[in-house]
Amino acid sequence: MILSKNNLYIVSTPIGNLDDITLRAIDVLKNSDIILCEDTRRTLKLLNHLNVKKKLISYHKFNEKKQITSVIRHFNEGKILSLVSDAGTPSLSDPGRFLVNECIRKKIQVTPIPGASSITSAMSVSGFSDQFLFYGFLPKKEGEIDKVLEFLKMCKFSQVFFIQSKKINFYLKKFKKYYSGRKIMISKEITKIHETHFRGNIDDFNLFDTSLKGEITVVISDFKAILAKPNKMEIVNKIKKYLKKNSLKDTVELILKEDNLKKKDIYQLCLKIKNEKNN
Repeated sequence: MILSKNNLYIVSTPIGNLDDITLRAIDVLKNSDIILCEDTRRTLKLLNHLNVKKKLISYHKFNEKKQITSVIRHFNEGKILSLVSDAGTPSLSDPGRFLVNECIRKKIQVTPIPGASSITSAMSVSGFSDQFLFYGFLPKKEGEIDKVLEFLKMCKFSQVFFIQSKKINFYLKKFKKYYSGRKIMISKEITKIHETHFRGNIDDFNLFDTSLKGEITVVISDFKAILAKPNKMEIVNKIKKYLKKNSLKDTVELILKEDNLKKKDIYQLCLKIKNEKNN
């Protein structure tokens, strides 16, 4: 593969499983003179896996402005540069935007090399509307978090967030406050051995007994889930049908998966119908 000089390549890297990298990305990394990386240790692990040896330069949110002069000089010297982050795509909740804008300003071509994404991976298994808004990491200050969520709760699309695993219950309480009536999926360690997806209605979602570990992606369902109220007669008929072959507990879970109702309300309705049947 022949790469162009005076060109910055934005290379997506695996989000967990090191085999989730495209052939084109491997070619670009192999043919780059310099690889700018968020953490040289993380990138070195990937390159060793790919049997690629290249010059690495640390480029992260704390030094990106200081490094810009040096990076531009490499372009002027005719070097081929690639930018990678620790996982996923640079510039999306990762360093890169400042450099991309500087390259645009200096007429340096910027080329995306797409690949694995926790954003689209989570959306693909959520079952929610494919019209979605990606926010990324919420602000650090609680007051700012409240302002953002107060605004975002009016957005009718599905919404995707990155959150710190150790603060999962703090954020879950916030989501319960601002997204009552919607569904939620909390995904951890996507593409890794311990990949897990926790699903349910936000109002009924229990807090975690212990902090989760690893990368966390949260998907909130679309606004239609709030507006679309199930027909009560249809729900009653479903419950009667399920109770013929299932226990009360299993019937509640089946209805919960299909309709946007609170678990408490479903349970009370199922119990009422079962008691009426037995009388």
